[in-house]
Amino acid sequence: MSQPKAWLAAARLRTLPLSVSGIIVGASLGNPILNQVGFALLDEKFGGIVCGRYSHIYERPLFWLAILTTIGFQVLSNFANDYGDGVKGTDANREGEKRMVASGMISPKQMKKAMYITAGITLLIASMLIFMAFGNQHFLWAFIFFNLAIAAVIAAIKYTVGKGAYGYSGKGDIFVFLFFGLLSVLGSYFLFTKTLTWDLLLPATSIGLFSTAVLNLNNMRDIENDAKVGKNTLVVKMGSAKAKKYHYFLLIVGMLCAVAYTLLHYQMPRQFVYLIAFIPFVLNMITVAKNKEPRLLDSELKKVALSTFAFAILFGIFIYTRL
Repeated sequence: MSQPKAWLAAARLRTLPLSVSGIIVGASLGNPILNQVGFALLDEKFGGIVCGRYSHIYERPLFWLAILTTIGFQVLSNFANDYGDGVKGTDANREGEKRMVASGMISPKQMKKAMYITAGITLLIASMLIFMAFGNQHFLWAFIFFNLAIAAVIAAIKYTVGKGAYGYSGKGDIFVFLFFGLLSVLGSYFLFTKTLTWDLLLPATSIGLFSTAVLNLNNMRDIENDAKVGKNTLVVKMGSAKAKKYHYFLLIVGMLCAVAYTLLHYQMPRQFVYLIAFIPFVLNMITVAKNKEPRLLDSELKKVALSTFAFAILFGIFIYTRL
């Protein structure tokens, strides 16, 4: 394998759609308020030009900076995971796609350097995002969000790196739920609106639980190897049978939260189009129930990750039909 391909493999591009799902949902929920409030005020001043040109979320630099920031955190996490598991010997006999440090394609020193560079670039983009969102008028919020960005960098690295790596003590699920779900959805919503409401916890919980389900699948696939090397994931702690029930819980409650939020706010049938994305979730639960060989779950990770991304896209697009 060539070096460019090795670095692409280490970046694990297949994880990126899942990482941006929360941003898509949060920004989509926040943008209609901007259309009705912020853009309405600007429209008066500029004679209809602003709404006509810039009201759609996917044309706004703020949205794309948020996407780039999230991708940066995800790639950093993937590099750190490759490095941490590689130097600890965890990946020596793992199932699924090959890891670059463990295979010798990338040296630990090279990967560590890549982590520093990725962290620096991501924090730079995050700073641009925060300044664009808050400017000089909301220093306190800018300070809070910058510290959240620092926390995201630390969380991305500490998952598998160091003696206190939380991924080795069964706490990975909590961090994935918090950062992929609550922080991603609520944070991106707040960047657009500067407000929050309690009902937003429902879609944030959906994305958080779906993302945790992907991690749970990963850990179910690796249960035998993780148990051997002392990586005490939640799956290793609870065992395969309970891990399957936990998996059903994550997906079912995630789907119910999305439906509950929609019922609270919308009535039109087309606003439930995202239910199509839940079909693969149901099929995945059937596959997990029948599974007896953990390594065969590898292909299921992509199914759940892409279904979460599809849900975010469909939910985000049809959210505009309420206007």
